[in-house]
Amino acid sequence: MEKPEFNAKMRYYANETQQALSRMIPEEPEKKEHVLYEAMRYSLLAGGKRLRPVLVYSFCALCGGKESSAVPFACAIEMVHTYSLIHDDLPCMDNDDLRRGKPSSHKQFGEANALLAGDALLTKAFEVASSSEAAAVGCDRAQKAVSILARAAGDHGMVAGQVLDLLNEGKKLHVKGLKNIDAKKTGAMIRAAALIGCALAGADTCGEEAADAYASALGLAFQIQDDILDVEGDPQILGKPVGSDEQNDKRTYVSLLGLEASQQAVQKLTEQAKQALKPFGEKAEFLCMLADCMASRRK
Repeated sequence: MEKPEFNAKMRYYANETQQALSRMIPEEPEKKEHVLYEAMRYSLLAGGKRLRPVLVYSFCALCGGKESSAVPFACAIEMVHTYSLIHDDLPCMDNDDLRRGKPSSHKQFGEANALLAGDALLTKAFEVASSSEAAAVGCDRAQKAVSILARAAGDHGMVAGQVLDLLNEGKKLHVKGLKNIDAKKTGAMIRAAALIGCALAGADTCGEEAADAYASALGLAFQIQDDILDVEGDPQILGKPVGSDEQNDKRTYVSLLGLEASQQAVQKLTEQAKQALKPFGEKAEFLCMLADCMASRRK
């Protein structure tokens, strides 16, 4: 697969997701609570890499499923991801004023409305994932996908990771502890995206294990690259200031390993991710290129 073809496929997945999300959450200007929908759409339709939907689509297709059947779940996981970003930016969490080059939700709509927009996106995600459109793939497959999403988003995954992150603020943390936090806070949802795609296609155990190994390596590489970009990234490209980790005395892979070792770790993990897809052969070329793309990203 050539780079232009890869880029075109990424744009296709992003556009499919954007259109579906906009349809699922309309503006509703006539409703008294229209500010809620405005806040939900403000963060949800702000763009971004759409990595998690891309993984849902591509693993579903890789394992023999129809990409069209993945749309509800690709949107659901993006809603959960967006809710987490809104809540992460709140003053009681990371207290960030910018997200994707725009004022964060609580700066734009106020803290209470931002909190409620996040709540609404989380619950909307499960409304979408349990809809008749989602169930068209087959009740057993849809139920498995919903279960994967719920487990990854809650006390076994993302929320637990955020709690661990807060508990370790200002404390000495070693690489092992940092990996444990990130495996839950960031990695759980990336793994879930790949495994949801597998579930929708009815993948066998071999396929699920390969997807899990790929997504685990990709998720860790993604987080380390985030830490690297906070040191050497371009604020104009990132859409937010750099150096906040150091200013807040936050333990990162760069602070623990150094910049060069962190860069080497990203490359090693990227190769591990690609090796995990060997059972799929040439059919996994897009996902291998995705791993390379995430490793070299500048935002």
